[in-house]
Amino acid sequence: MKNIAIIGLGYVGLPLAVEFGKKQPTIGFDINQKRIDELKSGQDHTLEVSSEELKLATHLTYTAQLEQLKESNFFIVTVPTPIDQANRPDLTPLRKASETIAKVLKKGDIVVYESTVYPGATEEVCVPILEKLSGLKFNQDFFAGYSPERINPGDKVNTLTKIKKITSGSTPEVAKIVNDVYASIITAGTYQATSIKVAEAAKVIENTQRDLNIALVNELSVIFDRLGIDTLEVLDAAGSKWNFLPFRPGLVGGHCIGVDPYYLTHKAEEVGYHPQVILAGRRINDNMAAYSAQSIIKRMAQNGINIVNAKVGILGITFKENCPDIRNSKIIDMIHEFQNWGVEVVVADAWADADEVKAEYGVDLAPIDEQHQVDTLVVAVGHNEYRELSAEQLRAYVKGEKPVLADVKSLFNKAELEQQGFVVFRL
Repeated sequence: MKNIAIIGLGYVGLPLAVEFGKKQPTIGFDINQKRIDELKSGQDHTLEVSSEELKLATHLTYTAQLEQLKESNFFIVTVPTPIDQANRPDLTPLRKASETIAKVLKKGDIVVYESTVYPGATEEVCVPILEKLSGLKFNQDFFAGYSPERINPGDKVNTLTKIKKITSGSTPEVAKIVNDVYASIITAGTYQATSIKVAEAAKVIENTQRDLNIALVNELSVIFDRLGIDTLEVLDAAGSKWNFLPFRPGLVGGHCIGVDPYYLTHKAEEVGYHPQVILAGRRINDNMAAYSAQSIIKRMAQNGINIVNAKVGILGITFKENCPDIRNSKIIDMIHEFQNWGVEVVVADAWADADEVKAEYGVDLAPIDEQHQVDTLVVAVGHNEYRELSAEQLRAYVKGEKPVLADVKSLFNKAELEQQGFVVFRL
């Protein structure tokens, strides 16, 4: 039995630590002492793991102390891999995690990475750090593996154990060990890739494929808007064919779809190839928040709303519905575009932490309701609290004769909204 250590207890690491901690000795390590204290108290602010589930992990220990990792021999790295302002991979958390492990690495230990990277990063970036700082020899004294995370934040159906897990190792023997360790908790089964690079590539193309499909329907929505055609009606009609893929237009944020393609394009350019299709899709999706704001401004002006003195209310700032995760939220791009036009923006969110939103984006959450009306309403995120609102309730949130309602996620019946006097915009 392996003594497992999970490095990083965020949206990916905590569910993993809890599942292993139900069955065998596991240490959950995080450099954030506040996070450790929170978990020790039986709470998870990300809402990925319930208090009841945390209690079931009877073999799990939380710590921010490096000393406690010395007895571990199977390390799993689950730190974030973001991009910088120039859309280049930021491997700083990954490098720091490797440096941390190197200080306690011993002969026979295995280090597995789950963080999304470009093909080759584990062996080209992480392993040299482990070798240099530990003084140990790769594939002789210690070994590596890669098993890409497939966590879907906020999804209570497709949870960790119910999603097939890709595994890999730096030698055939280690690959089997890594696979067996994960197979002990993943009820959906595992898929053993032929190499670490193959596993890394498989992860990065999963979200690249989704990104491109969404980019296509986003571009179609721009075209159809100019043609005066409702995009959703077109997609519903096209969806009557059995093999039409049911992608919908939307704002692509978060830590996966809006980030992963840049890891692949970065590596492609390193080896002398300039990706065209992937980057074109990224440009389209990155521009959709600003495009949405501009389209809303246009409809406001057409309906006599004074832009300079207008107040726009936005319901939702998290990157997806029914989840408090605000990482790489594209709603902030929409907010900035409105502000560029001199519009006052009010933001409400039923799930986001107000302090976190303020710290990350400098935005103060405020109420939007019958007592706090706005001139234009944008329903940007499909939280259940917003889906359940009727057309009449939405109308009570907005003042004026011809208010604009932007139903970004196409949550509501368009005809019912128009019956309430709304001028409707949706992607």
